[in-house]
Amino acid sequence: MTTWFSYQLFGAILVLFLSHPFVAESGLIKPESLQDLKQAKKGDVVNGINQVKQFLGAFGYYPRGTDVLDDEFDDALEDGLGAFQQVYSLKVTGKIDPDTIKAMSAPRCGVPDVSGVNRASNRHGHGHGHGHGMFYFVAKYSFFPENPRWSRYQLTYNFLPDSVQVVNFQDLRGLIARAFRKWANVSPFRFTEVAQGTRADIRIGFYRRDHGDGSPFDGPGRVLAHAFSPEDGRFHYDAEENWSTNPTRSQVDLESVAVHEMGHNLGLGHSKDRNAIMFPTFQVGTTKRNLGQDDINGLRALYRY
Repeated sequence: MTTWFSYQLFGAILVLFLSHPFVAESGLIKPESLQDLKQAKKGDVVNGINQVKQFLGAFGYYPRGTDVLDDEFDDALEDGLGAFQQVYSLKVTGKIDPDTIKAMSAPRCGVPDVSGVNRASNRHGHGHGHGHGMFYFVAKYSFFPENPRWSRYQLTYNFLPDSVQVVNFQDLRGLIARAFRKWANVSPFRFTEVAQGTRADIRIGFYRRDHGDGSPFDGPGRVLAHAFSPEDGRFHYDAEENWSTNPTRSQVDLESVAVHEMGHNLGLGHSKDRNAIMFPTFQVGTTKRNLGQDDINGLRALYRY
């Protein structure tokens, strides 16, 4: 979150995959499943390392096509861990340490963070291949190298008729309108709801598991949502999450996730700034509905207004 795929789709990784969005099909990692890996070091073969490799591969920390099914702690894993740790502002150890386990276990957006990891630079702790991937980082926000963006500032949106109903529709309309206003208030963009069945620029819905866009959801507590970049405009919530408009401890805030995914719809990638709405992970039971300065700077830089 090139693809989600064509250079117009937001989650995509390489030109080779110009027809499908890409999210973490294997889901997120449970912390308890990684406890035996904390002592693992390069050269070890330990049951469960493939889970870490699959996670890193799904979110862009491995070159596409790399084998992520074996249990060997190899150079590619060390590089991928180092890149992940850099993006999440963790100590770069290249190991499966407790802070890395915690970050990998957090509920998150399904759009990949980076792609095309530069092995040599990661191995020495100097970066993650800014020029080779799906995103490149400027400050802490990110774009695709091709900078997909809308050709106009007046955009329409609606709700997909085949969407699963998980909250009261009027409540949903209200929170989505508020979320769009967050972006409109800091930009030239204006967003207008149009009727279902009308072709809209941004199309919002709730779906379970395999829902036909090439990026199936994986059930509750894992990947929460994903969205596509200009000018595709799809925005999908995982219907199996415990959604709420006023979240308690075990619930996920619909509006917070909406503001984030709309950033992808406008062309922004993930940010390394934990205060940014475009940071990839979400904390259950809390709200994070306001844009950070990095989000605002990123949109201004992308559209040059």
